[in-house]
Amino acid sequence: MSNPRQRARYTVMTAALIAAMAGAPAALAAPTAASGSDLGTVATKLAKQLGSSSAGSYLANGKLVVTVTSTTGAKTVSAAGAVPRYVARSGSTLSKASATINRSLNVSGISWAADPASDQVVLSVDSSVTGAKLAQVRKVASSLGSAVRVNRIAGVFSTRISGGDAIYGGQYRCSLGFNVRNSAGTYYFLTAGHCGNIASTWYSNSGHTTVLGSTAGSTFPGHDYAIVRYTNTSITHSGVVDLFNGSTQDITTSGNAYVGESVRRSGSTSGVHSGTVQALNVTVRYSEGTVTGMIQTNVCAEPGDSGGPLFSGSTAVGLTSGGSGDCTSGGTTFFQPVTAALSAYGVSVY
Repeated sequence: MSNPRQRARYTVMTAALIAAMAGAPAALAAPTAASGSDLGTVATKLAKQLGSSSAGSYLANGKLVVTVTSTTGAKTVSAAGAVPRYVARSGSTLSKASATINRSLNVSGISWAADPASDQVVLSVDSSVTGAKLAQVRKVASSLGSAVRVNRIAGVFSTRISGGDAIYGGQYRCSLGFNVRNSAGTYYFLTAGHCGNIASTWYSNSGHTTVLGSTAGSTFPGHDYAIVRYTNTSITHSGVVDLFNGSTQDITTSGNAYVGESVRRSGSTSGVHSGTVQALNVTVRYSEGTVTGMIQTNVCAEPGDSGGPLFSGSTAVGLTSGGSGDCTSGGTTFFQPVTAALSAYGVSVY
């Protein structure tokens, strides 16, 4: 975006998307009485404790439901204050099905992830997959029986790239994710890796006269995150997300997403939109490459929103990667978990 109000706001935002790109555990408080961030902590710790015996967890009627395949697992879940649910297929079984998909399908326009609610791997196929490619997808899915469900998606999976006037890297714009800093007090911002790959210097205006900083690291494909170091000392970088309505959301911590979580996304093209986390550890095959470990949501996004923040209240959750659809008809959007980016670069939100 190029209006003066937006450019001025950049000086006070942290995750405002100021740029858009060329584009489960231990004894804890009962989840039903916990905050959203606590639910994420419970789900993450239980996942580590149960390992491959569990097919995952999800939110249902305000309660954290965790899949189990044994009475021991059920006791562990109950002790953590969550609700155990027995399923036929373990996480290990679903992981094997996912590995078969990964090995057997060299097709872009698909994504797959374990769905704990149905105890299946959901193999999503966008509208670009037709003819022989679609037949190949169906053949592989059929070979895995009821462990896999094919889901057709309207639109085409793509990174949310766009040329335009906002925060610029070369001829492109990408949305800023979150302002972060390291232990030495050096300030940076996070964005998408497919943004970081295309520019070494980022500007706040289309004329490239006001420098923000320089790309200090970028990963895509595989993952989708990048970090830019602020080099312009006159820029104020506070820890908030722009809500594009004259207000901001303070970001004080980071956390892992959980299925069923209510989230919001902010982006320089489409502003703020809300939705729900649908799946975790999703593998997506864009035409530009494959990314793994993604968060899938029903929050819409549009070209230019790449790199923008996904958050739940004051908790940073993810960075916009790509997806299908738009904010008129809706769509599916994938996000890079922010915790992976923070760990990779040794920084934190504030």
